[in-house]
Amino acid sequence: MTVQSKHPETLLLHAGHRADPTTGSVAVPIHQTTSYQFQDTGHATRLFALEELGFIYTRIMNPTQDALEQRLTAMDGGAATLALASGQAASHFSMFNLAWSGDNIVSSTDLYGGTWNLFANTLKQQGIECRFVDPEDPEAFREATDDRTRAYYAETLPNPKLHVFPIAEVAAIGKEFGIPLIMDNTATPIICQPFEHGGAINVYSLTKYIGGHGNSIGGAVVDSGNFDWEAHKERQPALNTPDPSYHGAVWVEAVKPLGPIAYILRMRVDLLRDVGAAISPHNAFLFIQGLETLALRMERHCENAEAVASWVKDQKKVTKVYFPGFQEGELKRRADTYLKGGYGGLVGFELDGGADAGRKFIEALKMHYHVANIGDARSLAIHPWSTTHSQLSDEEKLATGVNENYVRLSVGIEHIDDIIADLDQAMAAV
Repeated sequence: MTVQSKHPETLLLHAGHRADPTTGSVAVPIHQTTSYQFQDTGHATRLFALEELGFIYTRIMNPTQDALEQRLTAMDGGAATLALASGQAASHFSMFNLAWSGDNIVSSTDLYGGTWNLFANTLKQQGIECRFVDPEDPEAFREATDDRTRAYYAETLPNPKLHVFPIAEVAAIGKEFGIPLIMDNTATPIICQPFEHGGAINVYSLTKYIGGHGNSIGGAVVDSGNFDWEAHKERQPALNTPDPSYHGAVWVEAVKPLGPIAYILRMRVDLLRDVGAAISPHNAFLFIQGLETLALRMERHCENAEAVASWVKDQKKVTKVYFPGFQEGELKRRADTYLKGGYGGLVGFELDGGADAGRKFIEALKMHYHVANIGDARSLAIHPWSTTHSQLSDEEKLATGVNENYVRLSVGIEHIDDIIADLDQAMAAV
């Protein structure tokens, strides 16, 4: 990168790509290819032996994907990134890269419904136990840990509970045991930097704020490069014992000439190679376009969400408001400690009248879209009990912070007067 900066507004426009060396194209080209011509047989051998990094096959790596990954790495101040086909693939890979059958992970209860189901059921079918704990007490992570615990997992700003996670406290507990804290930072790109507070790995659904336009599905895993995997050989066997899937490589040893990228490189050449959850070059290109305006959009999302939360707070039909800026005590301390530049773009509230009130409100909206997504430039609304968290039992729904009269808004970047006007007429219909 010719422009040196620590500011995301600059990094997301310039990191990782200045111009195409062949054509001079300033926009990152879409490399719509499956394969790459090797210089000679020696070059091919070195690539497959990981003696040098380069392009072999698009299922594993692609130049457009590489440009996206470099900008995500720069955004988070990390060492390496792997872009994937979806946020769900990123969450799965982040765990499956460390935990084997018979192992366990410890996760916050405050999760998106799809992640809860992934951890509670799909990982269980693969022999990996997920132990869910309430993050209100960080010590719960310590109490759930045993000799087979490989990772801690949480959402920075949990969707839909919106209680900011105690990153530094849980990261410190993990450090004692040699366990990395993996943070799903989907709802708070730029405004939260988990690596600065001890987080080891960031996970993103690129589909949300990073893309911003609701046109592509993708995910990413960003490695801070700061976790010492080699210091915890018994705790982290996936990276410290010979891997029969790749010539018996011991990953912490194999990557030393390449930098602190053992975690991401194993994920790329083992999991991505074998499972094949590859991001398409075209989607990678679209996410790069989203990154270029992310800093500006996050400012507007946060500004509009705070105004919406203030409006919701004054509504007589609302019995409870969920917004980090309005919380008190320890929750407010966490919000102010970990979120910088705003409290995010999500607002939740409970309506007097139960599920029927929630349905009436959703169906009366005219400008807001009723979709299963967050982070679009446009404003969105949903009733999580009957949609995004519907696969969970009632008990599990309540543990994640969802009840039947809860409505969640993803506040967009439209003019605030228009957003509130639409909410006002919908509230009148309840």
